[in-house]
Amino acid sequence: MQREPLFNIPSAVLVMLALMALVHVVRTQLLSEAQDIEFLIDFAFIPARYDSSAVLDGVLPGGFGAKIWTFVSYSLIHADWTHFGVNAVWLLPFGSAVARRFGALRFIAFFAVTAMAGAALHLATHAGEPSPMIGASAAVSGMMAAAMRFAFQRGGPLNMLRADNDEAYRVPAIPLMRVLSDARVLIFLGVWFGINLIFGLGSLSFTGSDQPVAWQAHIGGFLAGLLLFSWFDPAPKRTQNDDIAATRH
Repeated sequence: MQREPLFNIPSAVLVMLALMALVHVVRTQLLSEAQDIEFLIDFAFIPARYDSSAVLDGVLPGGFGAKIWTFVSYSLIHADWTHFGVNAVWLLPFGSAVARRFGALRFIAFFAVTAMAGAALHLATHAGEPSPMIGASAAVSGMMAAAMRFAFQRGGPLNMLRADNDEAYRVPAIPLMRVLSDARVLIFLGVWFGINLIFGLGSLSFTGSDQPVAWQAHIGGFLAGLLLFSWFDPAPKRTQNDDIAATRH
């Protein structure tokens, strides 16, 4: 039996990381400070953009288009290399698991949708604020939630009885109604929400900077990943017979 290499990262994940790195290189190496500020205004997610009373003359640069594309484009921008590195460390395992299950196109679409969900919840909780939000954390949180739906299953990538091939990423997913009855999922949820509360409500920072953590966006991306997983999942759905068989192991 041929064993897979330890670091078998899907090309879609590598392309996403390369794009994020390229964006940061361009910002730090090619743009002046004034140009970088203009870039952030055009591509970061700014709640004030959607409140005409909060900005000068009721408009921010970028026009109507920026109100649309910044729901996703903000996720490709990072404050510094540490910020990028933290998101990359989490995206590599969880994003790779999702990409291997979904395929490249579904993975990219799922990344965009969870990023949008994170921006939407951030907007709902920070209406009118002029501070820009950047970073892939909302989408990464969505990947973590999606992986949680199948990674712990018997034969799945995080199960001790996992297979050594792609079949480990195609096991039947946990039905949404049963997610909160799985002890492993509950532990994962407790740790994840606890970390976000500590870093979001406390004085700590994921990156070591004084920038506040947009923890509401993390939760928005996570909930979208958990709830919308089935819309993107191409793997066979669990049947009643599967549930009966699982109880016999």
